[in-house]
Amino acid sequence: MRAEILAELRNDAEGAVKVALSKGSLLSHSGGMREYLFECRTWHDSLDGAPVLARPSRSRKAWDPAEASRAPDGTVRLATKADFGATPAHIQIRKDDSANWAALAERLETAGSQDSPVDADHAGWLVGRGTPRTGHAANPGQWVANWAGLQRDAVAQALASEVLFLWGPPGTGKTDVVGHIVEGSFRQGLKVLFLAPTNVAVDQALERMCSLLEHEEGFAEGIVQRSGSIVLPSLRSRYGDQVDPARIAALLVESIDRQISTAADQLKGARAALLLHDRVRDLESDLATGTEEMAGAGRDHAAAAKAVAAADTLATQLRLKTEKAGQPTGPFAERRAAKLRDLRTALAHEEGESARAREDVSRAARRHTAGEKQAAEARRALPAARAAVLGIPPRQNVVESVASLQERLDELGQKRKRIQDEVRSRCRVLGATVAKAVQSRKLLDEVDVVVIDEAGMVNLPSAWFAAGLARKRLIVAGDFRQLPAVTKGDGDRAASEEERAHSREWTARDAFHAAGLVDPSGRVRQDPRLVALDTQYRMREPICAVVNEVAYPDAPLRTGRENTSRLPFAPLIDASVILIDTSGRRIPGGGRKPHMTNAVHAAVIHELVRGLQYEGILPGRKWQEVPEGERATDRLAVISPYREQVKALKSSLAHRFGEDYDGLVDTVHRFQGSQRPVVLLDTVAGAGKDPGFFYSGTGLSSQTCRLLNVALSRAQDHLVVVADVAFLRKHLAPHSEALAMVDHLEAHAQTISADQLIPIRDADQLATMSAEELARPAFFEHSEVLEAVAWDVERAQRGIELYSAFMDAPPVRRWARMLEPKTAAGIQVTVFTRPPEEQQEPSRVARHREMVGQLEAVGCRVEFRDRMHEKVLILDGSVLWHGSKNLLANIGPTDLMMRYTDPASCDRVRRLMEHTRMERPARAQWRPAGETAPVSEVPAQRAGAQDGKVYPGLVRDGRLYLNVSYEQRHEAKRLLRAQWDKEARHWWVDEAKVSREQAARWLP
Repeated sequence: MRAEILAELRNDAEGAVKVALSKGSLLSHSGGMREYLFECRTWHDSLDGAPVLARPSRSRKAWDPAEASRAPDGTVRLATKADFGATPAHIQIRKDDSANWAALAERLETAGSQDSPVDADHAGWLVGRGTPRTGHAANPGQWVANWAGLQRDAVAQALASEVLFLWGPPGTGKTDVVGHIVEGSFRQGLKVLFLAPTNVAVDQALERMCSLLEHEEGFAEGIVQRSGSIVLPSLRSRYGDQVDPARIAALLVESIDRQISTAADQLKGARAALLLHDRVRDLESDLATGTEEMAGAGRDHAAAAKAVAAADTLATQLRLKTEKAGQPTGPFAERRAAKLRDLRTALAHEEGESARAREDVSRAARRHTAGEKQAAEARRALPAARAAVLGIPPRQNVVESVASLQERLDELGQKRKRIQDEVRSRCRVLGATVAKAVQSRKLLDEVDVVVIDEAGMVNLPSAWFAAGLARKRLIVAGDFRQLPAVTKGDGDRAASEEERAHSREWTARDAFHAAGLVDPSGRVRQDPRLVALDTQYRMREPICAVVNEVAYPDAPLRTGRENTSRLPFAPLIDASVILIDTSGRRIPGGGRKPHMTNAVHAAVIHELVRGLQYEGILPGRKWQEVPEGERATDRLAVISPYREQVKALKSSLAHRFGEDYDGLVDTVHRFQGSQRPVVLLDTVAGAGKDPGFFYSGTGLSSQTCRLLNVALSRAQDHLVVVADVAFLRKHLAPHSEALAMVDHLEAHAQTISADQLIPIRDADQLATMSAEELARPAFFEHSEVLEAVAWDVERAQRGIELYSAFMDAPPVRRWARMLEPKTAAGIQVTVFTRPPEEQQEPSRVARHREMVGQLEAVGCRVEFRDRMHEKVLILDGSVLWHGSKNLLANIGPTDLMMRYTDPASCDRVRRLMEHTRMERPARAQWRPAGETAPVSEVPAQRAGAQDGKVYPGLVRDGRLYLNVSYEQRHEAKRLLRAQWDKEARHWWVDEAKVSREQAARWLP
């Protein structure tokens, strides 16, 4: 757990909600804590009241824990131990997900102590320790009502065993089986704690349990309860009054609440009457005090005045004696001088007494004035105050009434509390999240049975803690081949290999693996503790066959439903499994991770959805009042492995439907626990060096297998997979589950080419097409691109943005002639290209500058972008050309380019390129071979190259060094004639024959 906390602090949290703070100032620093004040333009409600992490923007250092609070004026106060300086310019904050781990660590540290609720022996059942009893109930029907016989063995074994591991693959009715196990345990007289990793999973299972137990005596009074907030609307509407402890208590204490309300109102009135009496008493006291103060001040004033007169008289006499004494001369001068001193001392004393007496006179006058004012004010206010208490019982009576009513309220409050405790004590089945169980001191007074559902998604320490709460029985249900628990310690690059291995062993594993039910290869072992559900009722048989091929080759699922679709017939999806192959229609992605987006796939899915709208399967654009069951999210799920592609698809389909449907497009994790008649799986991968981390795993326990299993098994009637089959075949591991999916789809699915959805057009067709046809995506052969682009440029009215990393003279001259009339007409034309300093040869630097000058001479604005690769043309912010062709150069592939009209896609591509530009690390300018760059220009991570070290991207002695993996060595040799440098331990190519553009996939 400590490793998980550290991993969370070191994690970059890509995709997490982050809030930018700016223009900070240090407000205070004491006790090691610093408080900052920041401006905040965009706040996120999920951070309200939540612990956060903070660090400087664009930093890659560890995050620091902090507390954030947002003021009404939009400013944010941040309290943290971190030192961000006196005036931090930019700070990022995000939610701190390590809090649950910290709570779990605290609870586990006390496990085994007298105060801990955890039974370590029973917790050991989860990890294969001990010898828990397993059995088989002879007559489970006595405890389970309406017994239909389905999955009978699982329930029968659960009701006679101390431990049961229930393996429930997708669609096998695991929720029903778990519901019957809880039902039977309840009727056996046992108290059940049901736990799941998410609120939705808790609510879905609890709703099923309620349907089985709603006719039991005491159901309305709370024999089944939900700890925590209900998030499932159907559970709230059907059983909220019966399972929500607050609502149950509210119904039972309604009479008490009425009495409390009446007594509270009476107490409020009595206290108001007491205040009126106290007002009269205070005014009378003020009047008496003021009058007495006036009298006292008068006496003090007279005494002080008399003292002034006496002191003044004595002082006058002393002055006369002093004057009469004159100067001390003669034979008795010393005696006369002493007498004169005595006279002067006495005079000073009397003058002081006179001054003090005068101050007493002034003070007495002020007291008299204040007392007079106090008495006058009290005298003026008393009549109204006395009138206000007329008809009110005497003050003593009111005081006694207040005391009596307060005592009554306290008694009612205690009675109310006892009823709430009583409601809690009535609970026999309690549903909660695993996190709630870990963080709560006590959910139930006694727990006989613990049921952990979706256990494959629960980290092992949490599952161990939950299992230890069971006194008599432990049920672990889930599918270890679906989504695993979210952990970070096993992938923390800053941790040592020993620490990562420890995390893999103790936090990343699920209960099924920890119990020894799964062998190292991921295959299931036969074990008396394990019962597998082997019949699924969700998917049509051909869809189930794909899922079996990928995730259950050792334990294939049977299909228990008919092989017919519940949707109206639609020619576009007339098969249950469809493969849309985009091979050969590839547009290289931009940025550091080109495999995470695929514009061709986005266009294919956009057109497929358009077709389903036309055929009436999906609602049309901006349809109103669509019946339940026919909404887009009722019938369709679009699943993509990468968030970047999800954003593109959401934007495209929001335009297609006229609104943004929540839950229509998302990553695999978001669809766990759901199902849809039609699922579109976008495999995305089609560019870059590899398909990305989603496809990197192999084996039945791998992340790849689990994620593919979830994605494929969401489909009920129609599964449509969009894939660049050639790219995947080229890059997937030979024995990977992803390749098994591709093999199966090619052999058994109905295959549709991308061309059937996105046609290949000729340039001369543009002039004859309708506006609707022009808006649709279309491919153009390399030979047709320039003529088709010229047709679009001629019709541009507002602006033209041209992205081309490289330039050659003939294309630049041609484009200059094409663009000059547009700039002359006031249309803004912006060309984005690499700076001259990035050209690979000295001669090309000058030529590049000359071509930039030609474009600027015809009115084009030229902007330089370091190391850019994008090849894009945007016209009027709505028409997008995207592909692999550098429009201003003769170099590069001759693949197709795609044209489509979609303002949202233009904005998205523009933002993507800007984001990529900001992410791209700086690169030193080109220098001739043998010329050494100044130390200040050598990146820190490459500084060692000056000492003879070789790194990918280095040019030395005409050799361009590459980063070629062992698996790709033959491809590099075949395509680029790459050779191996034994001393440098790197592959290289001849720089004179191979450009960086051609070798881009093996360069940093």
